Formats: sequence, C-alpha cells, structure tokens
Amino acid sequence: MTDHIDPSRPQFDAFKALPRDQPIEMLNLIRFRARAAYPEEHPQAAEGLSGAEAYARYGAGSGPIFRRVGGTIVWSAAPELVLTGPADEAWDTAFVARYPSAHAFLEMVTDPDYRRAVVHRQAAVATSRLIRTAPREGGAGFE
Repeated sequence: MTDHIDPSRPQFDAFKALPRDQPIEMLNLIRFRARAAYPEEHPQAAEGLSGAEAYARYGAGSGPIFRRVGGTIVWSAAPELVLTGPADEAWDTAFVARYPSAHAFLEMVTDPDYRRAVVHRQAAVATSRLIRTAPREGGAGFE
C-alpha cells in the first residue's frame, strides 16, 4: 500500500479550487505506525513513542487551533473490519471533522502553531485518507 500522509501539491491545489465559503466535512481514515518516525533532530525522536502516542501529541498541539477556527468532530469511531474493499486497508481510527468553511480549514493548516504540531501527525501516521465532503441532511435514504 502506498503511504499517504500529506496531500500532494495537485491534490492541495484541487482542494483550494473548490468553493471556500461553505461548510465542509473531512472524512479521516488513519493507520498508525507501530513506532513513530520523527526526524532524527526532533526532540521526540529518541523517546520511542508509538504512532498512537505521537498522534495524541498532534491532537494536543493542533486541537486549540482546530477549535479556534470553528472545527468540531461530528463522528468518531474505532474501525473493526473492512467488509468491502482491500483487506490491507485496515484503519486504527476514523472520524469526520466539520469546519465552518474551507477558509477555516486553510487557516488552520497554515497557522504557525499548527505547522509545529503537524510533525507529530507525520511521525505517527503510516497511511491515511483525508476526503473533503459537502455536508447534506441525513435521512432514511441513500441519496
């Protein structure tokens, strides 16, 4: 499986080309590394953290920025089994983060404090999927 930790430039450009003034929800699927992979010069490199522990540090550092821009977690779960799809796409955590707008998401990811925190995510994650979605009303059907 190909590692997907950060968006590619074309993916990020495509994100920025979509409307920015409406609410968005980001589906996150994450598989952690067994051991976090920090750059050698990073203070946590020698601590031997697990990927889950490094991701918790990412959450602690990025959480205040996420909340400041109006972000909320609307759904979170511990995946148990891939029923349809590649068996090697097992995930450790899954959640949906809602932002009041794509502007808010962009404000978060460009914030200097967020940029310092994201190194923990990069060390923690073996592979991930981050999928932008346009929220719509729930109901009884699948439309």
